[in-house]
Amino acid sequence: MRNLEHIKSSRVYGRRQGPALPIIRQDRLDKWLPQIGITLPPPDDSHLIAPESYFSPPLKDYWLEIGFGKGEHLAEQAKSNPNVGLFGCEPFINGVSRLVDFVDEQNLTNIRIYTDDARLLMDSFPDQSISKAFILFPDPWPKARHHKRRIVSEGNIIALSRILKDGAELRIATDHMEYCRWIMAHMLDNSDFIWQCEHPDDWRKKPDDWPTSRYEMKSLEQGRISSYMRFTRCPRRP
Repeated sequence: MRNLEHIKSSRVYGRRQGPALPIIRQDRLDKWLPQIGITLPPPDDSHLIAPESYFSPPLKDYWLEIGFGKGEHLAEQAKSNPNVGLFGCEPFINGVSRLVDFVDEQNLTNIRIYTDDARLLMDSFPDQSISKAFILFPDPWPKARHHKRRIVSEGNIIALSRILKDGAELRIATDHMEYCRWIMAHMLDNSDFIWQCEHPDDWRKKPDDWPTSRYEMKSLEQGRISSYMRFTRCPRRP
């Protein structure tokens, strides 16, 4: 059963609306969201929803991206992995609209979008149902009084630990060094995950199958250094 108090203390924050969308993009959004958007039952409903129930026919694996921004990374992963179902969480409707543009233009049939708090979607999945997860360049919320809004938190790490399969990979990237230290401290404090790092290049350079987003390109152009962290979900004990 989903624990409402636990969800409230570990929610995922993000802005909802930017400039008004052009009519053509709004029409496209209105067309596609009813088809690929996710609507969950009330939070007090104990029913868990298997990822495969969102796709017909079911796909080989299911991945999750929390806070997909404008959707470049998610769309590229969907294009490169047609047998994988991609779940994207993003409350910012202008970013959702851009991902919908990719879905329409590239005929991507393996994407599902959730436009509310990502924690609600995570808590709706059964145990060990997700094979890979991404948290890429989340808002660092640099002011101390806003640190409670950071996506990487004890509660959200526990939620990810529950839904990730044994051996599943969690990828996290940031160009904010203080947030990088925060992420490492929180992740290493949870014994369910192992940091995949044997050499400095393991976090300085991203894998070849890690597509570049528009935000990342802008960050690199401005001279900011990014950290690419990979963690593996440890096998559960019998």
